[in-house]
Amino acid sequence: MRFCIGVTSESNEFTMTIPTEPIGSIPRPVEMLTAIEIAGDDAAPQLEAIYENAIKDTIQKFEDTGSPVVTDGEQRKYHNFWTYCVHGLPNVSPDGFKIPFSAGHTRRMHRLTAGPFRYKRSADRYLETALRHAKKPVKQAVISPSALSLMYPADDIASYSRQEFIDDLLREHETEMRRCLALGAHTVQIDFTEGRLAVKLDSSGGLLNSFIGLNNLALARFSDEERKRIGVHTCPGGDRDSTHSADVDYAELLPSLFELRAGNFYIALAIEKDPERVLKIIKKHMKPDQRIFIGVIATIDPHIETPEEVRDRVLQAAKYIPLEQLGTTDDCGYAPFCDDVSTTRETAFAKIKARVEGTQLAANILGAR
Repeated sequence: MRFCIGVTSESNEFTMTIPTEPIGSIPRPVEMLTAIEIAGDDAAPQLEAIYENAIKDTIQKFEDTGSPVVTDGEQRKYHNFWTYCVHGLPNVSPDGFKIPFSAGHTRRMHRLTAGPFRYKRSADRYLETALRHAKKPVKQAVISPSALSLMYPADDIASYSRQEFIDDLLREHETEMRRCLALGAHTVQIDFTEGRLAVKLDSSGGLLNSFIGLNNLALARFSDEERKRIGVHTCPGGDRDSTHSADVDYAELLPSLFELRAGNFYIALAIEKDPERVLKIIKKHMKPDQRIFIGVIATIDPHIETPEEVRDRVLQAAKYIPLEQLGTTDDCGYAPFCDDVSTTRETAFAKIKARVEGTQLAANILGAR
């Protein structure tokens, strides 16, 4: 759904639609978690019907909120949003790159132990299932090349150079993206949570610049029209109601972020202490052909926002972002690392409903001006 203003012939009344989209993950049903625990393997064949029912229920609940765009809630992304495409490969080890969170725990990336690099599974398989059940447009999230680049170890792999790995990585990413676009994804969202983390790991900006460069190599393979359906999500991470890089100043990330050759940007904002300052940075660095989806829901906060709170956040953003480029979203997914407990499924959908209704309240006000 895209921004539009129209005039009705009878009333001469302005109408407006501000696009609003989710990010991705939704906590999985208790019944599914129990079944996975009993099976001892989230890829066990006997779970197929349970996954299918969970996806169908997730999409139905999404549509019940009035959301104009839905996802499958990442109900069967094996392991998590970061490693779904490589989990279970014979040439990876679980002792890879560490992501420390403010709650005191860590998550780990897989480490590549030998070449060649290939995806075990591609996100288009999730999209294909979702499209069977959805009546609304479906978006699909995929992991960024820059995130997966962290799989290659500091010491080169014998007979498989880093450049060979990058070539394979870009090909696998492009193939996944093209399959999702060809299936009819409303948008394909590249998860770039490591962007802000890169600044924390390397204050010189070198690591961030290398990530931007790598992702742009991938984006350059798509046409201008295709990039209108491609977006990039950035956030300070979200897991067990904590983050990995919320202490990093957005001023160190956003100027570089908008150098990415994507048409849509999903920017976590609801948990920021000074959102107006961030909006001023966005206004300064965004480009005319980029749509900015502002996070108006704090996914790691148990408080369920009211539509009026969302409305006010949208109105604040509209002071800095041109209306034809403004959209709304959630700060992050609700269970990106398959943490299905910290936030309940019911809370997630209540927050989504508030986002949809609050966005509409703001659109009504903005359209009446």
